Amino acid sequence: MSKLALKGIFLPFLSICLFIPGIAFAQEGLDTGDTTWIMVSTALVLFMMIPGLALFYGGLVAKKNVLSILMQCFAVTALVTIIWTIIGYSLTFDTTGMVAGEWNLNAFVGGLDKAFLHGITPDTLSGSIPELSFFAFQLTFAIITPGLFIGAFAERMKFSAIMWFVAIWVILVYFPIAHMVWGGEGSFFGDMGVIDFAGGIVVHITAGVAALVAAIMVGRRRGYPMPTPPHNMTMTLTGTAMLWVGWFGFNGGSALAADGTAAMAIVVTQISPCVAALTWIAIEWIKNGKPSALGFATGAIAGLAAITPASGSVGPMGAIAIGFVSAVLAYVAATWLKYQFKYDDALDVVGVHGVGGFVGIIMVSFFAAVSLGGTVVDLDIPNQLRVQALAAFFAIVYTGVISFIILKLIDVFIGLRVNEEQEVQGLDYSDHGESGYDL
Repeated sequence: MSKLALKGIFLPFLSICLFIPGIAFAQEGLDTGDTTWIMVSTALVLFMMIPGLALFYGGLVAKKNVLSILMQCFAVTALVTIIWTIIGYSLTFDTTGMVAGEWNLNAFVGGLDKAFLHGITPDTLSGSIPELSFFAFQLTFAIITPGLFIGAFAERMKFSAIMWFVAIWVILVYFPIAHMVWGGEGSFFGDMGVIDFAGGIVVHITAGVAALVAAIMVGRRRGYPMPTPPHNMTMTLTGTAMLWVGWFGFNGGSALAADGTAAMAIVVTQISPCVAALTWIAIEWIKNGKPSALGFATGAIAGLAAITPASGSVGPMGAIAIGFVSAVLAYVAATWLKYQFKYDDALDVVGVHGVGGFVGIIMVSFFAAVSLGGTVVDLDIPNQLRVQALAAFFAIVYTGVISFIILKLIDVFIGLRVNEEQEVQGLDYSDHGESGYDL
């Protein structure tokens, strides 16, 4: 056979091997499109934490505390990654001992068979994607959840106390709650039929409750209720944009496939924050005569938090309703409720994430129905509402009690709060010996 003929056969084959690896080298059962989407989503969710949340929170605090907030976000990212690798993934997703319809210890927390990623190789699959991709994607959720609640006690809690709180909290609260919701057949909430697509209970309610308990126990900032205003709204709006874009991976990636469910999740994830942000500034416009950039950003985040648990099962009608209700209730919580009860939720974690997550968990009971534009056929709305409410209240009580115990123990051994001199000086210098800006 001539060299020209060989080239005519070999080169097309080589092109297929190089440019269509899904055909040439794919593992049986592996979907390269799904895998690519989850890898992209993993990057998007990590992008929400660093730098998105870091900048969003950093702009809201006083200039003397901006570096401390950024440092906390980066340190939490590193700390949770190590814990997740050692035991977190296993405690959340190891299904050993789970039996559908049976309540045993493994219905509430996973085992340790997957500790240190034992038994997981590059060839191990989770559905249509590598299990390592699933591990990394779920890691980003575990990272951002405690990242959210640091905003409640910003500008006054010791860095060492924050690290201990996060480390113990993810083990005793996040991993068990995530297992109960997402553990599959035999998990406590899973067998109840709870709808929590991307973390209304797992992420937002747990973070909101932990934030409330911590804000109360750490105490109010000096100058409350008139602390230093946000030092850099440009930074906050930049962080808002990063969070918003990253949320497409947060919700769309939770489909664990590049399919229609992911597409609809992205659509409603865009609609809800738009409705919520416009609702928030409309309230401000009526009440104060001017719409604020801070109000727009806060409303958008509330709408994103609220659509999270419902994004896999509601349509545009549900997204509009959830966005509107979440904005109204979050506005009340952030501008009235916390002052009535005199707790210093510095960056409105309780009002935005706690309230937003609760709104989404409850409202999905209605708008998941096909008759209201959702995707759940023959949804029993009264029963689903009961299930959603029970799960939400269980998570609230459990998270509240465990968070209180953890914080109480930390306070006894190392203390929770910086002293008055350090608070006046600012945490940038007192905790880290550095400054966020050249002074």
